[in-house]
This record gives sequence, C-alpha cells and structure tokens, in this order.
Amino acid sequence: MAENRTLVIENDPTNDVRRLGDWLVEGGLALEVVRPPAGQPLPRTLDGYAALVVLGGEQHTGDPTAGWFPALEGLLRKAVRYEVPTLAVCLGAQLLATAHAGTVERSPAGPEIGPRLVARRDAAERDALWAPVPLAPDVLQWHHDEITELPIGATLLAASTYYPHQAFRLGAKAWGVQFHLECDTAMVAHWVSRNAAVLDDLGYDPAELIEACDALMPDFEEVWRPFAHRFAAIASGTLSTGPGRELPILRG
Repeated sequence: MAENRTLVIENDPTNDVRRLGDWLVEGGLALEVVRPPAGQPLPRTLDGYAALVVLGGEQHTGDPTAGWFPALEGLLRKAVRYEVPTLAVCLGAQLLATAHAGTVERSPAGPEIGPRLVARRDAAERDALWAPVPLAPDVLQWHHDEITELPIGATLLAASTYYPHQAFRLGAKAWGVQFHLECDTAMVAHWVSRNAAVLDDLGYDPAELIEACDALMPDFEEVWRPFAHRFAAIASGTLSTGPGRELPILRG
C-alpha cells in the first residue's frame, strides 16, 4: 500500500487535477484518481487514505446526470467527521457545503470568470493552511453557481465583494475554495473553446482572457504551490492543525 494515499475525485473530464496534482506529489502524496463520469466507482469509505481532493466540473450540485454526487457527499461527510484532510475545489467546495446543509445557488451576480482577487479574512491567520497566504491573493475563477450559505460551524477564510464565500474550513481539516488551483493555460484555453457563446454574451474577448490568465500563472504558482505543499504536510502529519500541538507554519 502506498504511503500517504490520497483519493482524488475528478468530476469532469475537462477539469483534471493537473498542476495541483504535481504540487501534491512534490509534497509527498501518492495520488489515486477516480473518474466517476467514466464509470469508475467511488470507494465506500476513506479507510487507508491520508487525504481527499475533490475537483470541479460543469455540473451543478443537484445535477441529476451526476448520479455519483450523493455518494460523494457521503464521503465528504465522512471526511469531516473523521478528520481526513480534505481539499475541495470549485464544484468540490460547493458539494462540501451542500453535504453539510449549506446552500448553493445560481449566482445573482452572474458568472465569475478569469483572474480575480480574493480577500483573506482574519480567521485565516489562525489556520495552518491559510495563514501564509497573502492578504489579497490572485486567483483564477470559472463558476456560475456560488455558495450562498455556509454550513453551520464553518469558518470563513476568504471572501470577495460579489461572491462572499470564497474559501472556508469545516471541522479541523476540510477546506473548500471556490476558485481553481489546478488550472494551467491549456486547461483555460480548452474551457474558452467550449464556452464561446457564453463568453461572447458576457463581452469577453477569448484571446484576451487566455492571455490574461497565462500572464498570471507565475503569480498563481507562487501562492498556491506552497499552499498545496502545506496541505500535503497536513495530510502526512508533519504540519499540525490542532490547538496545543502547533508546529511551525510552512511558508515554502
């Protein structure tokens, strides 16, 4: 059995683990990718896994075509209950919220696409994963839905003006982020090609959008690569998240 086995759920073939996977492997995790859209079954439990990563997709949380979502929400509840380190991205974060009675709806502010800034909240300073993140980091957004109500007991870690729930933690070791950590320029270009009509309606120039995302890739990596390494350290037990057991916060 591989050490630091990490279950990665890819909910959409256009949204694979990509750069985030590379960074997690650099941090010492061994990734086991499950692709439910291809018919690969989800495990019933998280026994034997050091961590769980749930990625995004074009679906919404109640999408009837995504028949694996109820089982995935069950895994997310187990992850929080048993303190399995969890990182849930975009749709994954929305599923983490709905699995714990949060609310996800179509955003009244409209789609959020491309490079943006989010603002770290005060609670992030006391979070082992988030504390080293800059006060207003660059992020890459691509979503239509938003978390309109966080689960009871969730800690808000980052926000923005029109989409207030950009990052949160549930329990001791489950984190959700509305933005994308995994994208490279090729993935963004593929999304642009698949959404030409939507982007045209929103007034986006496809080439300019790809260029803007590409220009910020080094800045994204500067912040989110160490973030992924810290998550890997939490999963492997070399970075503590609990009171009274604090280890030095990793900043590189």
